[in-house]
Amino acid sequence: MALIDPQYGPATYQKQARPAPETLVRAHMPLVRKIAWHVHARVATAIDIEDLAQIGMVALVEAANSFEDRGHAFATYATLRIRGAMIDHLRRHASLCRAAMARRRELNAVRERLENRLGRAAGDAEMAEEMGMAAADYREMVDDSQAVQQDSIDEIYSDHSMWFADGEELADAALDRARLKDALAAAIGTLPEREAMVLQLYFVEEMNLEEIGQTLGVGAARICQIKKAALDRVRAALGEWA
Repeated sequence: MALIDPQYGPATYQKQARPAPETLVRAHMPLVRKIAWHVHARVATAIDIEDLAQIGMVALVEAANSFEDRGHAFATYATLRIRGAMIDHLRRHASLCRAAMARRRELNAVRERLENRLGRAAGDAEMAEEMGMAAADYREMVDDSQAVQQDSIDEIYSDHSMWFADGEELADAALDRARLKDALAAAIGTLPEREAMVLQLYFVEEMNLEEIGQTLGVGAARICQIKKAALDRVRAALGEWA
């Protein structure tokens, strides 16, 4: 039913203009912190929370500048860009091996305990004494926790080592994988937009149901229903690959 203006007759409505990028950035700065804390919970020893937040802010600005309203809220679009930027940074800078990360966690725990007792920053000599180590051994442990040790490939190469085994797929397997990938992409392309978005957030962005629900503005139970419906559609479309 049309709305009538008492003076000018039927009202005319226009699509609202897209908010300025600066407005979008200011309104969604808390979103950056939320995502940063979520990512940091998984990789607390690899990067500082403030570094993650800075990476997220850059991604937020880029998202605000490139956003086009196609029916999705800006928060949904920005969440993908921000989280993706943080994960990409972590993958590019994942230079610590597991042993080095374990040593770093041990050092951080000892330092926190010692500084809480002293009420000030702890020096290297105090850290070494707290850990019952010689100063030189402590310094070596600190250095080892900072980066992966690099050895000459000539010294570690072995024909019998699994690390140097030929992992290349056979031609038939590679062809089947490529065909399945194309079929999967085609099946997802036929999904309703919201179902495709839920699969993207769940399997690619590794968000849980509650986080996806918060992003899309619905409950976790509803997200579970949408995910199940989407997977049923994909399985039906890929029936010949079963």
